[in-house]
Amino acid sequence: MDTWVIVLIVVAIVVALLVLALALSKRSRVTKLKKREQAREHLQEAQVLSARAEKDQALAEEQAARARRERAEAEERTALAEQEARERAARAGEQAAEAQELRARAEKIAPDLTSDGHHETRRDEHHGLRDDGTRRIQDPDQPGGGATRR
Repeated sequence: MDTWVIVLIVVAIVVALLVLALALSKRSRVTKLKKREQAREHLQEAQVLSARAEKDQALAEEQAARARRERAEAEERTALAEQEARERAARAGEQAAEAQELRARAEKIAPDLTSDGHHETRRDEHHGLRDDGTRRIQDPDQPGGGATRR
């Protein structure tokens, strides 16, 4: 074989290796570009998700604060209602005690007076006598005297 054929074969092999290296280099650059683009998309998505998470966190904190405020207001209303109920119960107790005291005084002053302001008269149904000893008069037209004429 001639020298020029060997040189030509070597040159062809070198050219083939250069073309292969260039193709691999281009492929590597394209892969790197795709990966960079993918990384950029991931960063953008991460920023969007981060902003959404911050917004949701702020809303959650606001909702929790609103719930705490409403609970505090409800507890305050409950405490006020309980205080009013205790005060009302105390007033009722005082009024009941005062009423009992007044009843006791009235009983001392007029023992035969009933709570509606009339004299108490007990009727003796068997003998037709009242408590004060007077005789009860019965209408002869009314047997038992229970009905009222109009």
